[in-house]
Parts: sequence; C-alpha cells; structure tokens
Amino acid sequence: MEQTDKSSKQAKKEEARRLKRKRIEEAGGVRPRAPKKDNEAKKSKGGQSNEKRRQKQNLQQEGRHRFGRVMEHVPCPNKARKHTISIAVPGSVVTNRQTHELRTHLVGQIARAAAVYHVDEIVVFDDKLSDTGKGKSFYRRNDWRNSHGRHNRDRGDKHDRKEETKDKDKEDDENSQSRPPPSSDPQQFMARLLQYCECPQYLRRNFFPFHPDLQNAGLLSPIDAPHHVRAEDKCPYREGVVLDKKADNGNGGSLVNCGIRNRPVEIDRVLTPGIRCTVQLDVKSYDKAARMKGTVVSPTAPWEDDGTYWGYTTRLADGIKAVFDECPYEGGYDLKIGTSERGNVTVDDKGFSIPTFQHAIIMFGGVAGIEECVDADESMTLPGKDSMKLFDVWVNTCPFQGSRTIRTEEAVFISLARFRPLFASNSSEQGSVVEKTPPSASTADIEFSDAEMSDESAEND
Repeated sequence: MEQTDKSSKQAKKEEARRLKRKRIEEAGGVRPRAPKKDNEAKKSKGGQSNEKRRQKQNLQQEGRHRFGRVMEHVPCPNKARKHTISIAVPGSVVTNRQTHELRTHLVGQIARAAAVYHVDEIVVFDDKLSDTGKGKSFYRRNDWRNSHGRHNRDRGDKHDRKEETKDKDKEDDENSQSRPPPSSDPQQFMARLLQYCECPQYLRRNFFPFHPDLQNAGLLSPIDAPHHVRAEDKCPYREGVVLDKKADNGNGGSLVNCGIRNRPVEIDRVLTPGIRCTVQLDVKSYDKAARMKGTVVSPTAPWEDDGTYWGYTTRLADGIKAVFDECPYEGGYDLKIGTSERGNVTVDDKGFSIPTFQHAIIMFGGVAGIEECVDADESMTLPGKDSMKLFDVWVNTCPFQGSRTIRTEEAVFISLARFRPLFASNSSEQGSVVEKTPPSASTADIEFSDAEMSDESAEND
C-alpha cells in the first residue's frame, strides 16, 4: 500500500514536470509568469510597493532631465558667420610646469577656452625664451618611466631596490628602441595635445598612434564641441576618416567612417584612404535602412551655413614674425590684438571698441610677456619696448588685477570672454547675415540632461 502511494506521487510529479515543459515550449522557451494585479503587488522589506517605487523613480528622472548640467545640443546662433578668430600662444609656457601631468592639464585649459569661445585657429609659436634647445627633450630625466609607477622607492631594502632598478633600467632600454621619442621642443608637445583635444573621439585611433606626449591624455578635459557627435546623433555634418574601401564593388565613391555604428557613409568622390574630411548628410537618411550617402564639404561649411562651431586648426610658427607672415587666410589678419599688462588701453575704458574685421588674431605672451618675446626674436628689428607697433590694438584685458601675475592660460580665458561681445557685434557681417530661423537662441529653450554621463564629458567636468 505504501509503495502504491509513492508511485502515484511520483507519477503526479512527472506529469507536472511534463505540463510545465509544454507551457515553456508554447511560450517560446520563456517560463510564463502569471500577471500580478496592482492590488496584489508584493511589499518590499521597507513596506513600499513596487508601483510606488516606480513612480518615485520616474519623478526623480523627470527632475534630472529638467535641471541637468549637460546640454543635449550646443546652442546654435542660426546665423551665418563670415569672420574668423585666431589666438597665438607661446609653446614655452608648458616648460614652466614641473610635471608632465601639469603640462598636459595646461594645454587642456587652452583647448577648452578655444572651444568655448569659438576660436578657429590656434598658433603655437616659438618665443625664443625656452631653455630647451633643439634636439633636447624638455622631459625631466626618468619622467616617462616614473609616470608609469616604476621605481617605487618606498618598499624593500636599499640593496633590493638597486637590483630592481638595474633590471628595470635594462628592460626599459630594450623597449625604448620601439617606443617613439618624446617631443624635442615644447611647441610640438603643445600642438600635438591641442590637435588631440580637437579631434573627435571616434577618429583618434586613426590619427594619434601611441606617443609619449599623450601618456596623460586621460587627464584632458574634453572640449565637447558640436563636431564631437555621438553615434546616435542625427547631425547634418560629421567628421570622418576615409576607409580603404569603395562602394558598389569599387565603382562608386569612397566609404567614410563618420562614427555611425556599422554604417559607413558613401561620399560623392574617391579620396585617399586615411585622410580626414567633413561630410554633409541628409538628416532623414539616419532613419532609412539604405546605405547612407554624403557630400564632402569644406570644414568651414557648418559655421558658414548657420554659425555652428566646428573646431579649430593648429599651426606651428617659428617666431612672432612667422605668426603673421604665414597666415593661412587670404589677405592676412586685418585685426591684430596684443595683450599686455602695459597696454595703452583697457577693455574697461569708456567707449573702447575694435574696428570691423574679417580675420582677427589675439596674441598672448609667455612668462615674461610679449615684449620679451620680441626682444629675443632675432628676426624682429623692433625693440621690445615698441611691441605695440606690431598690433592694431594694444590692450590690457584685466586692469587692476588682484594678483601680481596672470598665467597665460588664465589670460586666454579672460581675454576671449572680454572680447566675445565685441566679436559678436562685428559690423562687417551686417547685410550678409542669413537668418535661418526666427531668433530663438535663449537659454530657456535649451534642453539639459544629466540622466547619464555623455561619452565626451568627464565626470568632474
């Protein structure tokens, strides 16, 4: 009798398992769950229902979207811009920093200032005041090695440390043959980091191989400019790199990686693989399954179209004279501004203004100022005390400063902020400004979000 009961129970269990497997198969391999009613929702340990917890999370999400810190889109003036703004900075300012991390951070500050205030060109010039001679690296001895945490002198006895140091030095010497050498002068160091900051993140592997100058690139604050687009952004312009492929079995235009996941863009011409280009796209094509097609345009097209800022170019100059003589714009700079504590005018002067211009440049001095740079440059026949004759405006942008000194990276931010309203009201654009849409560039209409950190924004940015 007892054995019969056991067998019947076993049969019932087998039948229950069979029915359960059948239901799972009918549900497509997913275990079906009975829907829960709202009034039967289980309570959590704290006594709060799942539904209430969900409502609270939704309210928090709404608040975060309303008062976030990160703009969904950079504000666009919706006005075509015809003028350009350039700044000139001496590369020697990085030699005044004691560590590689501080030098990298300094360059990042200048790049951020250039992006915030729509600078189109950064000229890094040699002010002839650097102690570093040509062919001699301005890195400190063992700076590259120590920055990677080697030669830890805080553990082990003295003998072990010496032996360990010898072994690692030997290993470093063997590996140094395949490692690219660091920059031999501060101008190249600054220019490389400025170019790295300006390049969209999805293109950096193509244009910036491993280099000692970039060992602390992770410390750089991202500029988060409009051309640093996300993969999901539906932007009419994108920066891209030409791939070694062609569309339509080699009969069409080149394919370009524009940072869109698994969707290379076919352009209207064949270009050399590996070069960077600006591509104009149809916004509607983002939602279509067909291959995206675009047109190669000038990098100036976005801001000439509706004023969208599109990054800066970086140029090296051998001296102050070369800054002006090698100007890439036709006709040169028609407005030259020099900044100095000894300026004959200040931005606070009543009635201070600047003449109309097409291409303006603001020059900043190093630790000793522009006057010392002019004195040290043998190609200049002008004495340093007459430096003001090189410029159309010789101005003090921070009169009655509270500190004895203003660092170059601070002067860049201060000067660009003070000149911004003057540049915006540049009357040379009157009559040629194209209104794309009714003026609505107020910050009240800008969408913010900090629901999730953007790929381009640092956590402590």
